[in-house]
Amino acid sequence: MVDLSKLDKWALGKCFDHSVLPKNTNEDDIRKGCEEARRYNCAAFYSATPYWTPVVVEALEGSDVLPATGIDFPFGANPGVIKAHETELAVKLGCKAVDVVINVGALRDKKHGVVLQELKDFKAAAGAAITKCILDVNFLKDEEIVAGCKLIAEAGIDYAKTSTGQFEGPTMEQFLLMKKTLAGTDIKLKVAGVKFPRPQNAYAFLLAGADLIGTRAAVAIIEALGQMREIGLVPPYKG
Repeated sequence: MVDLSKLDKWALGKCFDHSVLPKNTNEDDIRKGCEEARRYNCAAFYSATPYWTPVVVEALEGSDVLPATGIDFPFGANPGVIKAHETELAVKLGCKAVDVVINVGALRDKKHGVVLQELKDFKAAAGAAITKCILDVNFLKDEEIVAGCKLIAEAGIDYAKTSTGQFEGPTMEQFLLMKKTLAGTDIKLKVAGVKFPRPQNAYAFLLAGADLIGTRAAVAIIEALGQMREIGLVPPYKG
């Protein structure tokens, strides 16, 4: 669990995966996002697809910000073999972290064997890259969230992620259900789709136990740290 009392703005950056995901993204947008990720010491920078990975790798060279991308983003509806191939391509191009969207339809149909095999194939294709699986909890009932989390754990994925951020984000209740389901495992938790007001909600999820926040608003959220301390939402800095 993140101890916000020990983090200044620079250290706080590692709690965020920065991203640029709009449909009309161009190279200037990607390079600007990478520069922001470097300047704010983010954990990773994400593009929506591996198409931008060569640009991301070049723009992040010399930093410890991880080049990253979404896999089968944002719908997760492609067959597992395509997800695995896209993952292999992303890693070959230089991605150090990859976030796959779970097969929501198969999960809702209780085709758990299909989902598990896709996740295992994704994990194998990712090799040494950090793996994260996106549930998109707004499409799921509570029992489906629980089932998805258990499949993520069984497949050995590194992170369970709430949402793509392209649709409705998670409620706190949904996040806490994920946390409870994965208690006692090594699976970490990533929140995306943080609702407005973003700074307050992002810090609330960190205080609730999120390990990472994935967002296009990383800069604004990190810059709000002082204000969040001033109003008492975040504990005072103890160093």
